Amino acid sequence: MCGICGVMSLRPPGPGGTPITESAVVRMRDAMRHRGPDDEGVFVADGVGLGHRRLSIIDLSGGHQPMSSPDETVWITYNGEVYNFQELRAELEARGLDFRTKSDTEVIVRGYEAYGDAVVERLRGMFAFAMWDARRRRLLLARDPLGIKPLYYTQTADGFFLFASEIRALLTWPGVRAEVDGDALWDYLGQRYVPGPRTIFKGIAKLPAGHVAVVSGGEVALRRYWDVPLDGETWSEGECVTAFRDLVTDSVRRELVSDVPLGVFLSGGVDSTTVTALMTSMVSDPVRTFCVGYGAEQGVNERPYARLAAERLGTVHREVEVGLEEFWQLLPQAVAAMEEPVAEAPAVSLLQLSRFTREHVTVVLSGEGADENLAGYGIYRQVLRARPLRWLGAAGPLADLYGSHRAARALERIRQGVAEYRGVSAIFTGHDRERLLGRRQPAVDAAAVHHERSRHLSPLQRMLYYDQKVWLPDDLLVKADKMTMAASLELRVPFLDHRVVEWAWRVPSSLKVRGGVGKVLLRQAFADVVPAPILDRHKVGFTVGGGGRFADNVGREARRLLLDEQALDGLVDGREIARLVRRHTEGVENLLEQLMVLIVLAWWRRLFLS
Repeated sequence: MCGICGVMSLRPPGPGGTPITESAVVRMRDAMRHRGPDDEGVFVADGVGLGHRRLSIIDLSGGHQPMSSPDETVWITYNGEVYNFQELRAELEARGLDFRTKSDTEVIVRGYEAYGDAVVERLRGMFAFAMWDARRRRLLLARDPLGIKPLYYTQTADGFFLFASEIRALLTWPGVRAEVDGDALWDYLGQRYVPGPRTIFKGIAKLPAGHVAVVSGGEVALRRYWDVPLDGETWSEGECVTAFRDLVTDSVRRELVSDVPLGVFLSGGVDSTTVTALMTSMVSDPVRTFCVGYGAEQGVNERPYARLAAERLGTVHREVEVGLEEFWQLLPQAVAAMEEPVAEAPAVSLLQLSRFTREHVTVVLSGEGADENLAGYGIYRQVLRARPLRWLGAAGPLADLYGSHRAARALERIRQGVAEYRGVSAIFTGHDRERLLGRRQPAVDAAAVHHERSRHLSPLQRMLYYDQKVWLPDDLLVKADKMTMAASLELRVPFLDHRVVEWAWRVPSSLKVRGGVGKVLLRQAFADVVPAPILDRHKVGFTVGGGGRFADNVGREARRLLLDEQALDGLVDGREIARLVRRHTEGVENLLEQLMVLIVLAWWRRLFLS
């Protein structure tokens, strides 16, 4: 796991252009030191520069990057893990290619020599990389199918193309300014994160999951190389349980490849308990598990279930707690590590958990991704049940103007239905955002393309497709990457092996949602290894509660940060902020989620725009 960055001139080589200096690439690279404390490297040639920081996981003594082909005509800077690299290496050796290291990095380089851009379609894992082909003066960027690893890019007015694992690296380059994208701000207030390919920073974009970008001849061309099967549900129920169990088991086994210690984030839910149970059956020593909890006044406490799972599975279990005051101390650190405003209070807990876990292991597995594959969220059932109520949409504007935020959000969700579904985390309605920003919705809805691609699928599949393309890479996975890498900890997600995802996509809907219960297939496939109290639990998000002292603290922070310091002047209407703060602090309405969105935005502005 690493941090990568680089630059390419979009102008033809020759005299008169601004040279790319090693010091400029090093500044980009070292802005991400936390992503790779073990090694560093840089490569600069005419018109191109690549930087790399390494967290050593496999082939500790080899694998230095940027890495080249034997004739030094192809160079790579790479972040991630390719879990089938040993099979690919054997395949390439059979074609006559030799290897100097034991790393997966060299397999990608030599694979590019053999297969060209199509090498990306042979990789099974999580990755983001840049490949410089000196002979063709061509840069290839690639991001893994599900978007587990981030990759950002931008172009400068004086003709440079820049890329990096983190936005902070791009901001070190002369001429790259931190400015707010107004359309992205609209999206953020609606969904508490910014759906790609936009970022909150004007002119900086995310390479979409499952895409490559080719930079050549002064042009940048994006191409999708992977998607889930869009031809509907094909598997019969009879063959599903055994096949799914085999695929997930194989994925966990592959992701145990490491030359450094591993552990598991064990929350006490069915997903992480399944991963822990499988890992326990594959290793000789007790598995090390880690859990975070909140104080009693803050919200959901999953630690009793995590302890139950750990006891039944015989793990070496450790816990860390985030207290109420500690939460507010850690929040700006989490916002800084996230780089974009993502109003997920659990990011604070994940940062604390990652720091604690890194004291014991370097790699950790988690159960992330099962909900988006197998319909684990309650919102899917809610939207499907509400479909006959679309006629209530006419009442929406009244609720927006006079009702509670909860009622307004519910009615807007009913009006939108499946065709305009916008994920599990809707916060401010369209009318709310008009009041906050003083303008209407942007003309271009970047996320609408996903509904267009899935329009022929079942209602449940359409929602799952949106969450897989937007919510998963732009909220959950970026949070997981940034919080763990801030602690120099590698996170692996077996449920997001793209072959598991492809197969799960064709599972009948009745094995995803049945009788008001989600993830039916997962529960059936692993009923013999997951303790019954955990197997029978309803889905509980990794979240902070909405009442008690925490809600009071949100009101206190909102008054201090949003009113006293006028932290959002010029971005959001101050009178509307004051109205929301007053309604919350006076007990008229619990607006914890709305105020957290604004608090995170205020911290982000202070950290990145000041």
